[in-house]
Amino acid sequence: MMVTEARQREAPVFTLKGSSRDPYLHLVSAVLSSRTRDEVTADAGRQLFARADRPEKLAHMRVEDVEVLIRSVGFYRVKARTLKKLAAMLVNEYHSKVPLSMEELLKLPGVGRKTASIVLSASDIPAIAVDTHVHRISNRLGIVETWKPEETEIELKRVFAQRLWNRLNKAFVGFGQTVCKPVGPLCQECPFTTWCPKIGVSKYGETAGSR
Repeated sequence: MMVTEARQREAPVFTLKGSSRDPYLHLVSAVLSSRTRDEVTADAGRQLFARADRPEKLAHMRVEDVEVLIRSVGFYRVKARTLKKLAAMLVNEYHSKVPLSMEELLKLPGVGRKTASIVLSASDIPAIAVDTHVHRISNRLGIVETWKPEETEIELKRVFAQRLWNRLNKAFVGFGQTVCKPVGPLCQECPFTTWCPKIGVSKYGETAGSR
């Protein structure tokens, strides 16, 4: 149901990457997304991939040219340098292939556990990528009660069967982008109103209905 709602509302998580399973695309998009609105990430990603749809192309671009293409995202200068280093490492150490293990992914510049999990999940390797949307919505709906994304990942893996892990991020992110927004959630249009607590004060200091 979350996915249906998000697709109908053209959530950026679906319009940018669609059904692609290219780990490079997911990796770079995740790096771009840090501290950046989803729709901005989508636009910057489209511009960058039009020029550099493979690691070797990105590795050979000038940092200044990368900056121009992604300048709408937060900390674009830092991200441009990070992406250049990441692409060079993929080319020189991994034969232009994105490694598909948590251990190897975490060695890449700018890659943390969330980004690594996004790449693994997109490659059909069981993982739950917990970003702000997943953390927020799973707590709003009372599926978990956690303070940190790392705790949310652990709890979600206990709640959901492993066969469902790879679906969670896109479902929650798309729903968070379009309905269960961080500010001004569309509660009146939400299909999960009977599941979402409406009374009381949350750990975030807001009424549960406004989280």
